[in-house]
Amino acid sequence: MTERAFVFRYRSAQHFLDAFRTYYGPMVKAFESLDDAGKDALAADLVSLADSLNTATDGTLRVPSTYVEVVATAS
Repeated sequence: MTERAFVFRYRSAQHFLDAFRTYYGPMVKAFESLDDAGKDALAADLVSLADSLNTATDGTLRVPSTYVEVVATAS
């Protein structure tokens, strides 16, 4: 296992949400399972979260993150 870093970069928090709502399967399914009020609430929460983690100072979205890379091999 190796800890790695990745920086999410989008034009804005809304752009981040739009991309994930369109292309990221678990996010697509989450929104599909909600009524309109639930979709609005989830969208607002996700934009707020992205904004709270934003380290950009130029109006864009920059969210540093870490993940663990695991490489499995068959023996």
